[in-house]
Amino acid sequence: MRILRKYTNRRLYDTSRSCYVTLEDVKQLVLSAEPFQVLDSKTGNDLTRNILLQIISEQEGEGHGTLLTNQVLQQLIRFYGDSMQGMMSQYLEQSIASFLEHQDRIREQMQTMMGVANPLTMMNKIADQNMAVWSMFKPPAGQATTETTEEASPEEKSPKDKK
Repeated sequence: MRILRKYTNRRLYDTSRSCYVTLEDVKQLVLSAEPFQVLDSKTGNDLTRNILLQIISEQEGEGHGTLLTNQVLQQLIRFYGDSMQGMMSQYLEQSIASFLEHQDRIREQMQTMMGVANPLTMMNKIADQNMAVWSMFKPPAGQATTETTEEASPEEKSPKDKK
């Protein structure tokens, strides 16, 4: 486990690499599923949650899409101090774990739904079907239809025929 120390100047120091790191570096640790812990340099208190919440707050503020809407945050706040708080924490952890396990299948289903609901995809399918139907009525190659040569429009008939 990598240990990061947070100093009073708010800088984070990676003890395993002997260098200062940014919140972006910590985010990369999370994304790569590398275990780490953030400790206060003076007291030794675990500050990992605070750092993770800070990363989430920055992500929400940078316009990366909102996972934690105002309504969700308000509902979470209401659970603090409630007798169901412990249960809610376990429920959220299990729900996210289940979602991650089924993420690929969910993504495939969403893409399928988006493909079906996409107007351009639907129009292409209809156009392909129409072309297939019209090709059934097309005469075989090299054969001309007699109807088109026998029936000429009145403008195409000679002046003698009009008498």
